[in-house]
Amino acid sequence: MIPDRPWADTILDEAVISAQRGDIGPAIAALAASRGDPETRSLRVEALSRALIGASRFIEAQLAYDQGNPDLWLWLGRTRLEEAWDLRPDVRARAVQADRLHAYQSAMESARQPLLAAAGLASGDPVPWECLMWLAVGLDRPRADKDAVWHECSRRWPSLYSAAVVRLITLSPGWGGSAQETLAFARSAAAHAPEGSPLPALVPLAHFEITAAGRAPMSRGGWFPFEAQRDIVSAAGHWSERRFGGAHPRSIEAHNAFGAAFFLADLRRPARAHLSRTDGRFSRLPWSHLGDPAQQYRRACARLNL
Repeated sequence: MIPDRPWADTILDEAVISAQRGDIGPAIAALAASRGDPETRSLRVEALSRALIGASRFIEAQLAYDQGNPDLWLWLGRTRLEEAWDLRPDVRARAVQADRLHAYQSAMESARQPLLAAAGLASGDPVPWECLMWLAVGLDRPRADKDAVWHECSRRWPSLYSAAVVRLITLSPGWGGSAQETLAFARSAAAHAPEGSPLPALVPLAHFEITAAGRAPMSRGGWFPFEAQRDIVSAAGHWSERRFGGAHPRSIEAHNAFGAAFFLADLRRPARAHLSRTDGRFSRLPWSHLGDPAQQYRRACARLNL
């Protein structure tokens, strides 16, 4: 089992390991190589930012010598976002965590300027705008602000999977939206997905978000009614991994989404088919809705004899 690395990207694997050891050279090269490929760029900056939580000073030091590098500004902004999420207080305890809430909001705001700098230096890149979508969600900005940032991102790359996931979360009941909006967005994205895109996986993710909004983490029973199961089966049937240039960078995440949903629905054959293609690499979503992602993924694979 390979924790929190849901990708088939050996360059990214090596860059993450090096970054965790304090060597950011391979990460800089990996980000530079992703220019012009938003799907790969989004995945790499997300993974490399999580690898450097608590050590964003390494990027700041490099920026002192390379102020015009959009990769570094993007990486710094996303790393500050990830650092801020680690400070987010439990919603139920915010009344007694005022200091922590202030620290969280300040940390979130510190990501804005680097991300805007990245957007300015690479005007056609949708990934800084995807990160700004997370910023709008994290700061609970008004819906109009969230819609405006989504517009900027989607007009640059309409099928960016990671941006669609943020939009899905923005529309979900747990973040001030509705079940109807969430499902309508997921179904539309799945219906209009380019060949090979894993956007159909938004459908099971939507059902996870809707169900999780009304319950605490629980066991397998009762997650999806029959109508939801039928919806997920239909979406899975519309996803083909065939894609010019090889598998989509987010394919393993999509297999996690479908595999987890089928496992909870006791549809063992499709659950095995999808989880066997994750190669031991699990993603945070949707397993975090059930509890600890590593434990839940391991449990599902064990019960399916994988």
